[in-house]
Amino acid sequence: MSDPKPTEWRNFYGRRHGKTLRDSQREYLDHDLAALAPEGVSFAENPERAPVDPAAFFEGDREIWLEIGFGGGEHMVHMASRYPEIGLIGCEPFVNGVAMLLGKIRQAGVTNLAVYPGDARDLFDVLPEASISKAFLNYPDPWPKKRHHKRRFVTQGHLGPLARVLRPGAEFRVATDIPDYVRQTLEEVPRAGFVLEQESGEPWADWFSTRYEQKAIREGRPPHYLTFRRA
Repeated sequence: MSDPKPTEWRNFYGRRHGKTLRDSQREYLDHDLAALAPEGVSFAENPERAPVDPAAFFEGDREIWLEIGFGGGEHMVHMASRYPEIGLIGCEPFVNGVAMLLGKIRQAGVTNLAVYPGDARDLFDVLPEASISKAFLNYPDPWPKKRHHKRRFVTQGHLGPLARVLRPGAEFRVATDIPDYVRQTLEEVPRAGFVLEQESGEPWADWFSTRYEQKAIREGRPPHYLTFRRA
């Protein structure tokens, strides 16, 4: 699979800022983020888009996992705590979510995390082929209006680069409460080089329920859990 052609400008439709940050959250961003942010991902740091070895973000020889859009960071911190032997990279452009994650990292004391506060596509541009062993997409923005479905993550513009950086046999998990998102996921993900292993209403054994999922359940929207394997 050929490398994507990187571009310095690309459309981004989600929110980058929300409510005013608390003083403690500003402190996390000011004092903690720099030590956790991988170097060479942004265009300012790496305008030539030279490949970046994700193993360099962590100490020792580790499998590298990726969470795309970690929200408030509950699942990411849980997985890092449960699997201290792996290195977990999280991408999230929403500043408030990044601040929430940094607070949880402090509280949990986990050290096997890297945080990219931006679009996952920037990371896809610089990661080497077949460098990621597992990926998570939990409760992504549903973009419910039909004319906005092209903005969903489960389109070929996102899935193709994801498939490139995943190792053959790597697991790709998707959790959502939106039936039409399930439909599009089942249609588009296999087209990008994945095989569906399981579609279930029951979560994975190591799943950690997020605040988004809990809200969906309260509002009567049952979760869907889909497991794919990179061919």
